[in-house]
Amino acid sequence: MTLGDAAEPLVHIKDFRMDFGDTTVIKDLSFDVRAGETFGFLGSNGSGKTTTLRALLGIYQPTAGTLHIGGKPFTPADGARLGYLPEERGLYKKEAVLDVMVYFGRLKGLDKARAKTWSREYLERVDLADKATTRMDKLSGGQQQKIQLGVTIMNDPELLILDEPTKGFDPVNRRLLMDIIDEQKLAGATVVMVTHQMEEVERLCDRVILLKDGTARAYGTIADVQEQFGGTLYRLTYTGTLPPSALFDVVTDAGGNAELSPRPGADETTVLRELITHGLAVRSFTTARTSLDEIFIKVYGETHNMAEA
Repeated sequence: MTLGDAAEPLVHIKDFRMDFGDTTVIKDLSFDVRAGETFGFLGSNGSGKTTTLRALLGIYQPTAGTLHIGGKPFTPADGARLGYLPEERGLYKKEAVLDVMVYFGRLKGLDKARAKTWSREYLERVDLADKATTRMDKLSGGQQQKIQLGVTIMNDPELLILDEPTKGFDPVNRRLLMDIIDEQKLAGATVVMVTHQMEEVERLCDRVILLKDGTARAYGTIADVQEQFGGTLYRLTYTGTLPPSALFDVVTDAGGNAELSPRPGADETTVLRELITHGLAVRSFTTARTSLDEIFIKVYGETHNMAEA
């Protein structure tokens, strides 16, 4: 069973609008997720990410617009090839870890023997083999999250929707979970990932959308988004005074350390030559793109502390 034609976007959202009473949370949102890609769904708390996912999965009824998975609205029958890790985790807390995993494996279509074998192998992979008979509520939050991810991927889903999959993890476990997500993609899964960890996005994602106040502020490859919000930057350390120039704009200048944004037609050679011609003593000069962290701060500012819609 497949969710759709590989030639068509696996996820298609067009002119999506979501109202709660008199409040509009999503405003005419449109984007596609292509089969086989890892797609970053980014935004501050309150921007509408979770609302969009819930409407896509039929949990909310949209006010207007098209939300399709595999060319049609999602139905429970499609769940066999979908893995959804919600932001609010939900497992049977008073049951043993292995029993919980096997139970969900059976729900996802695995026979009991296969579910048990898969679960034991996964527990070994995530360093929880000794917790197989431990009750879920005796595990730490991070350990429970590992179990939740295992339950999400155990049926080799064609589409993975992960809402903050590494939230609360230390760097070692975050890297482990990122590796597991990478493996799912290599096995053919399409991944939609909601996260505030920009290094995860830069490592894993092919394309991204940045959502703010229910509208898309940027959409495309990471390079596209970087170009939209600053593009190439020249970082330099120097002695002297930065001259005014028609070749660049000064983004930051901390007196000896500066970031310059080249204007159209300028390149690093012409900018560096102009600086030296004006008597600046340049000690270092490097080319970089605006990081996603910098873009996130530029787009969202202090709004990241708002409550999620």
